Amino acid sequence: MGSGVVGFNVRPRRAVFSDTNPHIIRFYQALQERSITPGIAQQFLEEEGARLSEHGQAHYYAVRERFNTTQNPLDFLFLNRSCFNGIMRFNRKGAYNVPFGHKPERFAKAYITKIVNQIDYVAKCCVEYDWRFVCQDFRTALAQTAFAQTNSTSLIYCDPPYIGRHTDYYDSWSEADEQELFILLCSTPASFLLSTWHSTKWRTNTALEKYAAQFTVAFREHFYHVGASENNRNAVVEALVGNCLKPRQNLVSAMAKTEAKTENFEAQHVLDFA
Repeated sequence: MGSGVVGFNVRPRRAVFSDTNPHIIRFYQALQERSITPGIAQQFLEEEGARLSEHGQAHYYAVRERFNTTQNPLDFLFLNRSCFNGIMRFNRKGAYNVPFGHKPERFAKAYITKIVNQIDYVAKCCVEYDWRFVCQDFRTALAQTAFAQTNSTSLIYCDPPYIGRHTDYYDSWSEADEQELFILLCSTPASFLLSTWHSTKWRTNTALEKYAAQFTVAFREHFYHVGASENNRNAVVEALVGNCLKPRQNLVSAMAKTEAKTENFEAQHVLDFA
């Protein structure tokens, strides 16, 4: 699932969003169950934002410690939006360990309004569409999503951690996982798309060459801003692998129909992380 930006913008009538990170799933389940509403989120961010403005990083780390104890989804939202570069990382004990983003004035009125509007958008989608949010890995998700496994008109979208890029945000991802995912996708009658990386100026994704050779791959360069210094922020050639792409189709044209359905393709998500 990741941030959910693809699913939230495509807005399928029926969908299963799955991720191994329980905090992501718990947050969106809270939206669906209305234990978190736009009004509740706005009040929380205004109050916690005021404390962040007054106390700076001391308050950020206090919320981080609180979250690691209580796992409150609203604390998760606060941390996600005030941490360093929107990174989402957990240590081996499952504790959130991203440092402060050094912006004590982060939660300005306009920024809170933007977040609340995104929450409102997703909350309304949860009412209008038949969506489920489940915490499970790709093996279980693909096995249990019967309508996708038997219906050639269904679409499976996979966004696994980028293998070889040291970007595990909750648990590990090995080449064996990558290989198994491709094996399962090879056997599905459904259409699928998978996001990964192709290359940087220093190296290429050898797993992509091994496992995606029989599929069409679309490319697009993307610049990442998550490095601690500007020297570590570099362009990456992203890859979109699929069994439903036309040969030589680039990523812009591949997503054109989806983007035409939305006012702002990048805006409609709540959790924003790298």
